Amino acid sequence: MIDERDAIARLKAGDPSGLEPLVEVYQLRAVRAAYLVTRDRPLAEDVAQGAFIKAYRRISQFDSDRPFGPWLMRIVVNDAVKVATRREKAVSLEYAPGDGESALAAVLPDTAISPESAAEQAEARRAVWDAVGKLPPSLRAVIVLRYYVGLSEAEMAERTGRAKGTVKWLLHAGRKRMRELLGPAFGERPAVAGEELESDK
Repeated sequence: MIDERDAIARLKAGDPSGLEPLVEVYQLRAVRAAYLVTRDRPLAEDVAQGAFIKAYRRISQFDSDRPFGPWLMRIVVNDAVKVATRREKAVSLEYAPGDGESALAAVLPDTAISPESAAEQAEARRAVWDAVGKLPPSLRAVIVLRYYVGLSEAEMAERTGRAKGTVKWLLHAGRKRMRELLGPAFGERPAVAGEELESDK
């Protein structure tokens, strides 16, 4: 299998065979990111597939000296927000077992040792899943970019084309709303599963 740099070089040379290894590496992560925003598995798969096609078409805009993953995830999350916004009224905010929990497994650390801690973690995942679903798509997207994709505020601003102050405000609003939603589930504690959503300073 060719490495990522070679795959991107092939795409930039107009060879679509470079897309396959990138799909193999990033497809699961792309679907998970889209699913966290859209709350719909088939829709998330469509968004992820479309994002790979869009990445192929826009590969000339990609800086090969930077990591490919965050660039692709920005496309995924942006497209997922557009789709989720259009379908928001039809999106169920109820906890969906299975897919939802496995998607959040990548967000929350899996450090369970005992059955008690496993049960607590499952409860935390359900609570976070419910809370994320109650955010509007724009806030849901910044939470996914920050805590699932792992972008810093500066990276989010640079890659979404938003002012850093706007990104900071959206994150603040998203964290605040998450704390409000999670307060009852976590005894009014501001943190999620330890320190997943840091307090704003």
